[in-house]
Amino acid sequence: MFRPKLSLRRPLAVLAAAIIGSTGAAVVAATPASAHHTTITGTVDCDRLTGERVITWTVVNSERHKTATITSVTADPATPVLLVAEGTDGTAELKGTPIPKAGQVQGVQRVPGDTQRATLTVEAAWFQKGDSQRKKPPTSKDHKTIELGADGACAPAPKCVDAGDAKYSHTFDGPKGTATVKLAGDLPLCGEEKQYFTLVSYFAPRPQFATPQYVYGTPDSDFLGGTQTEIELKVDVPDCHTQVDLIWGGVDEVIDPLVENGPRYGSKKLGDRGAPGNRSTGPQGWYNGGDKNCTTPAATFASACDGTVTVSLSNDGSISKYPVEFEVRGENGFSEKVTVEPGKANNETVVPAEHAGAIEVLVDGEVIDNGSYKWERPEDCPLPTITADATCETFALTASNPEGAQPVKVDFTYGDKTESRTVKPGSSESVTFPAGDDEAALVSLPELELELEVVYAPEGCGGGGGGEEPPGLPVTGVAAGGIAAGAIVLLAVGAVLFVMARRRRIHFTA
Repeated sequence: MFRPKLSLRRPLAVLAAAIIGSTGAAVVAATPASAHHTTITGTVDCDRLTGERVITWTVVNSERHKTATITSVTADPATPVLLVAEGTDGTAELKGTPIPKAGQVQGVQRVPGDTQRATLTVEAAWFQKGDSQRKKPPTSKDHKTIELGADGACAPAPKCVDAGDAKYSHTFDGPKGTATVKLAGDLPLCGEEKQYFTLVSYFAPRPQFATPQYVYGTPDSDFLGGTQTEIELKVDVPDCHTQVDLIWGGVDEVIDPLVENGPRYGSKKLGDRGAPGNRSTGPQGWYNGGDKNCTTPAATFASACDGTVTVSLSNDGSISKYPVEFEVRGENGFSEKVTVEPGKANNETVVPAEHAGAIEVLVDGEVIDNGSYKWERPEDCPLPTITADATCETFALTASNPEGAQPVKVDFTYGDKTESRTVKPGSSESVTFPAGDDEAALVSLPELELELEVVYAPEGCGGGGGGEEPPGLPVTGVAAGGIAAGAIVLLAVGAVLFVMARRRRIHFTA
């Protein structure tokens, strides 16, 4: 029986072709052109130094899970597009640069300043691990055109800068009175233009801003212009409260004095927020400080024999620019305030004797240098005198205090008896003792640290013959000349001589 042979080759070939065709269609469908793409944006600036427009192109990868690689870069105008990235030297081109997943890269293109329009075309591919030449990766081709001429042509680089447009930088050290000012950039001021700056210091009444203020020394002023692009300024600063200012302008801008409700520098101070001071970058160009007053308060003291003290006040030193209010205090509540104008002296305050034991002179609540004192007895004050009247029955002693002296306490001691008296100026006090066996009395002036011994030696008593002795004569002083004079009086009159001595006792007999 005849059985025809059936051939399966053709149906299998057809089936294979169908399978291959359907597979190819699936591959194409899985890689649509819109699934992988880049986005391009551009910004433009003008480089005033070179006169070129600078375009910054940004290329963004659309894929969050795949890294793209830029395979082709075409620019119009046809100038290089250089990669901008940390660690590069600015010479690598954008072509061949990988774009991170969902990331971006940037390139910079320089074009002539009169360019009106620029276009960048970028081709990118998304290579995956395991890709081969037989399996092409997804690719895209995108372009972007931007307009450049909306703000006019980019001007060429200037050769100088107008003084009205110039910027500066400065340094400033107020306590040291130093400053520098420098022209910013590499361009000098144009033509013969100059810009002056001045540094000035002041006397000030307080370490914070206060008026009035007076210029100290000579302000330092200089200019920038021509080949001079940096200056140094220095002024002397007073050794007291001060203000130092770095100002815009020459010495004709200096204000002297600075007074209440008067003109101020304001924004002329470099470093201020307003113009022109804000055209220089740097610290604030003003300083207030100093640790002592700009005055020279002084006091001298003079004790008088009557116990008072005259306090002389002065304000006439080299830095005395302000009035000084002194306060003179004494013990027992004494207080007197005196204002002394600058450059004045010999304003006197007399402290009464009852307050002169402890005196202080204060300014701003503090005792000034050498401002403490207490009364001291002047060496030329006349001493009290002691006279005696010795009879056979009594021994009388008298202390006399001269006018213009302090009241003085006198202790009279004879035998076992002591009498004390306080002798006022211009008066005398006496005591009389019954005659006894003691040969001398002791007279002490404790406040003056003086004492003397008075010998009781009347003549003509007890068979000595004679009767009452004439009164003794007063003798003052402790020097040898006084002793000699007393001896002469003794010989001439026959009276009893008494001499006082400090911290020692001198014994005389008639």
